[in-house]
Amino acid sequence: MPTKPLLKALTDAGIGSRRRMADAIKQGRVEVSGETAESFNHPVNVAKDRVSINGQAVNLKPDEIICLMLNKPEEAVSTVSDEKGRRTVLDILPPKYRNLRLYPVGRLDKDTTGLLLLTNDGNLTYRLTHPRFEHEKEYLIHIKGSLKQDEIKKLEQGILLEDGMTHPALVKTDSSSPPFNYSITIHEGRKRQVRRMFERFKYPVLALKRLRIGGLSLGNLKEGEVRRLNPQEIKALLDT
Repeated sequence: MPTKPLLKALTDAGIGSRRRMADAIKQGRVEVSGETAESFNHPVNVAKDRVSINGQAVNLKPDEIICLMLNKPEEAVSTVSDEKGRRTVLDILPPKYRNLRLYPVGRLDKDTTGLLLLTNDGNLTYRLTHPRFEHEKEYLIHIKGSLKQDEIKKLEQGILLEDGMTHPALVKTDSSSPPFNYSITIHEGRKRQVRRMFERFKYPVLALKRLRIGGLSLGNLKEGEVRRLNPQEIKALLDT
């Protein structure tokens, strides 16, 4: 079997986020067949090499790819654990899914609801979160007040935030899902980006819900409910 760079082998296996795995390697906590790995690119034969983190063996070959869609409720944090003792998205999952080393694909703020994916597949996480793949993300938003036409135009052309210009967005009025009054589609995933875009024009964001990632929509999934994606849905996410 061909070798993989160590960092890619770990993230592909869903052991943890790319950042966490990179930190573990840099801190000398990862061993490959008994030797401390000193490089992200250390070659790993997934079928033969023994890899451990902090002395604990890790399985580089998940038995199967699991990807769950969660309709995240308010106040749940998009992490696997929380030092403040807040409810995490893992706490919401049915018990059968809680010990499968699932990790959130990106994050939703604790006050943001809607579509959140959790998976054990690092490659899927990478493809859905890396900016170069530009997966569309559609949100419903409830703001206080009404956008002016020139403000909509500016949002659609891109605006300057403290971390740079945003990519062009698509903004529409929406009266079908009260209390939400607008929808917005973006191609990025910066921290609190949608909220910051509207706050740039002095519109407080009262509610925010993610409806769609790429071609995958929340549909009729109720808040707090979860469903497992089928192989065709996972393939569609990987192929886009």
